[in-house]
Amino acid sequence: MHRVTSLMAAALLTWGSAAMAADSAPENFWSTPAIAGYGKIHLLPQSAYKPDPLQRYRIVFALSKGSQKPSEVDPSLDRVARTVNLYVASGVPLSRLKFVAVAYGDATALALDDAQYKAAYGVGNPNLPLIAALRHAGVDIAVCGQAVAEHHFQYEWIDSSVTLALSALTTITTLEHRGYSLLQL
Repeated sequence: MHRVTSLMAAALLTWGSAAMAADSAPENFWSTPAIAGYGKIHLLPQSAYKPDPLQRYRIVFALSKGSQKPSEVDPSLDRVARTVNLYVASGVPLSRLKFVAVAYGDATALALDDAQYKAAYGVGNPNLPLIAALRHAGVDIAVCGQAVAEHHFQYEWIDSSVTLALSALTTITTLEHRGYSLLQL
């Protein structure tokens, strides 16, 4: 029992030290080259498996997890921004990225317009600036129409910058048939 407790204490100490090290990273350690302020990355120039700048990349992101706090950006949406930033920092032009992020399940609310989000959660929708930045970078942000109905949201409550899809199920499978890779976030 003492050994298990010691191992747990060591793991917590290591995790705490790593978290503190991340918070005290040197200036310019993290960057957001394509989606300013979102999806921070640390580029590793000598790393393996870097994207090929001459290749075209098609990815459909399945966003099913919502934010822990309504006032915070959905972490899955931020990971879409991180993906864009990683590809761009590796030399892949935005024109070679075909990304679609479809929200459903607990992530459905990220698609609400500001007024409806505020009515539901008491704060403005923190996801809308990120959605605008992703759209500007060529990423299509969609929401599952079936999830909108299941959450008892009205379709007209969906922000005009978000694509209303028939469903996440059909969006993902249709795009996979068109050569998109699935990233479940």
